[in-house]
Amino acid sequence: MSGQKSPKALVPHLFRQEYAKMTAVLCRHFGLKHIEIAEDIAGDTFLKASEHWAINGVPENPTAWLYTVAKNKTRDYFKHISIFEKEIKHKFSSDELEQAKNIAFDEQLISDSQLAMIFAVCNPINPDGSQICLALQILCGFSIEEIANAFLAKSETIKKRLHRARTNLRNDNFQIKSLSRTEIKSRLDTVLKTLYLLFNEGYFSKTNHSFIRQDLCSEAVRLTLLLTENPLTDSSKTNALLSLMCFQSSRLDARANVKGEAVLFDEQDKSLWDKTLIQRGNYYLVHATGGEEISKYHLEAGIAYWHTASADEGKWQHILRLYNQLSLLEYSPVIALNRTFAFAKVYGHDEAIGEAEKLHLSENSQYHQLLGYLYSQSDKSKAIQHYQKAIKLTKSVTEKQTLKNEIKRLNG
Repeated sequence: MSGQKSPKALVPHLFRQEYAKMTAVLCRHFGLKHIEIAEDIAGDTFLKASEHWAINGVPENPTAWLYTVAKNKTRDYFKHISIFEKEIKHKFSSDELEQAKNIAFDEQLISDSQLAMIFAVCNPINPDGSQICLALQILCGFSIEEIANAFLAKSETIKKRLHRARTNLRNDNFQIKSLSRTEIKSRLDTVLKTLYLLFNEGYFSKTNHSFIRQDLCSEAVRLTLLLTENPLTDSSKTNALLSLMCFQSSRLDARANVKGEAVLFDEQDKSLWDKTLIQRGNYYLVHATGGEEISKYHLEAGIAYWHTASADEGKWQHILRLYNQLSLLEYSPVIALNRTFAFAKVYGHDEAIGEAEKLHLSENSQYHQLLGYLYSQSDKSKAIQHYQKAIKLTKSVTEKQTLKNEIKRLNG
C-alpha cells in the first residue's frame, strides 16, 4: 500500500481522469441505448474505491485497481442482473455476448473507445447545444451547474435539454461504431467546441472552490492531441485549438499564488511560464495555418500567442486587432469585455471606460470587475463600488477573495 497518497484527494482526481474512459469502454459493449448501465458501473467503481481505500489505504497501482473492479462488476452484471436476460440479451449476437463477458480495458481500447464515444454522443439527431451538453456530462463529468455556467443558461433549462438528448439517443438505438469520413468531418466542429468548453472550465472555473483545475485542462489537451493524431480529424481548426490550449496552459502556474489566490495578468511572475508549452503552442499554430479558413480558435490562439510575447512593445495593438476580428466572427460578452481590456492597454483607462459602459452588462460580474480595474487609477470610490457589485454577482470563491484583496489595496 502507498501510505503517502490521500484517498480523499486521489479519488476525485482519478474520477476526472478515468471515469470518461471507463464509461466509453463500457458503452462500446452496452451501447448508448443503455448508457445509464455503463455510468452506474463506472460510478459504483469509484464509490467502492473511496470506501475501500479509506480503510485499507491506496493500492500501489490505483488505476489498475479501478479497472479490475470495473471489469469484475461488468461480469457480475451479465451474470446476475435479470434485466440483461429479459431486455438486452436478445439484441446481441453470440459473438457480441462473448465479447461483453470478456470485456478488456487495455490502453489502446480505452483511447479508441473514448474518441469513438465523443463522436457518438455528438450525434446530429440532437441539436448542437444538446450534443455538447451531453458530451460535457458523460465524457467530462460536468455537473448541471457547470454546464449551465458554460452556456450562460439556467440549470433547469440544462436538465431538460439533457433529458431530451438522452431520450433521443435511446430511441434511436444508437451504437458506438465506426463512422464514415463524412460523419466524422460533419461532427468535428461540435467535438472541438466540447473540448474548448472543457478546457475553459479548467482554466477558469466559476463553480468550483479551486478556480484553476489543471486536471480538466490536461484532459482537454490530451483529447485534442488525439484528434491531431488522426488523419480524419487533423484539421487546421484542431491544430489552432491545441495551440490555444498550449499557450494558455503555459501560464497556469503563474495564475495562482501559494495560497491558491488568483494573480492578475500584469502581476504574474513570467519566470513561471512554461517555455516548452509556449514552443508547442507555436508549433501547432504554424500547423494551423495550412488551410484557408480562419476560425475563432485561430484568432484566440493568436491572442494567447501575443500574451506570451512579453518583450514586444506593440503586442497590445496586435491583441486588440485580433479581438476586433473575433468580435465580428463570434460576439459574446466575454469577448467584448476582453477586447475592452486590450483597448485600455492601447488607448488608456479613461477612453476604455466609455467603451465598457457601452456594453450595458450590469448583471455580469466580469463587467464590474473590468470597470473596477479601469476606475482604480482615477476614482477609487467608483472602483470599489464596482468591485463590490462584482463580488455579489460572481459564484467563484477565489474570485470573491481576489476582489476583496483589490478593495483592501485601494483602501490601503
